[in-house]
Amino acid sequence: MPRKDITDALTAEAAALSRVVAGLDGADLGRPSPCPPWTVGELVCHILMAADRIREALAEAEPARSGLVSTTEYYRPDERFSATTNAHRVSTAQALAEQLAPGGGHALAAELDRRCAVSAHLVMTARADRAVRTRHGDPMLLTDFACTRVVELGLHGLDVAIGLHREPWLTDQAAVILMDLLVPTGRTAQVCAQLGCGRVGLIARLTGRTALSPAEQRGLADLGIARLVLG
Repeated sequence: MPRKDITDALTAEAAALSRVVAGLDGADLGRPSPCPPWTVGELVCHILMAADRIREALAEAEPARSGLVSTTEYYRPDERFSATTNAHRVSTAQALAEQLAPGGGHALAAELDRRCAVSAHLVMTARADRAVRTRHGDPMLLTDFACTRVVELGLHGLDVAIGLHREPWLTDQAAVILMDLLVPTGRTAQVCAQLGCGRVGLIARLTGRTALSPAEQRGLADLGIARLVLG
């Protein structure tokens, strides 16, 4: 996917989330999220940290270009979802929330805007074939890694919407990247028809945000659609 499309998706999804977060008060930020033990505010801080991973990856030495991991392969069940890694993921987001919480939703939104703008700029100004090594040790093309940041923004944006009991605001730009990851090319309409939902509903179902019935699970298996390991 062209990096302009990726950065447009990153920017659009960040802006949509930022508009929501800016209007949240302390009670909203303290709501439980669907990603326990995080509150909504702590979940937003996890998103902030995820958005900053591009800067961190580019600050490291460029890896060899052999054995590059794709966006799909990045989401695989290994130590990145271990109890130790999850505990660190939880505690670091909670620590950032304590730091930013006094400023409320406006402070979180401003920080999200800043970090995502830096990430988008870095992707657009880096060498077109630049490779990076992720914090999990994966050598990836920068563009493929940037797609995972759009996934983080999009899916956790759905989680924030669930925690706030609001309709999701997933942008078209981010939905395209998510659908490319989740559904074989040209099969979106078929899978939506199989599950009786639209694109956002399909993404929610394929990523565990909405539960699948046994019949829906069988239908997806018949279509050859496998669910990825996603946080």
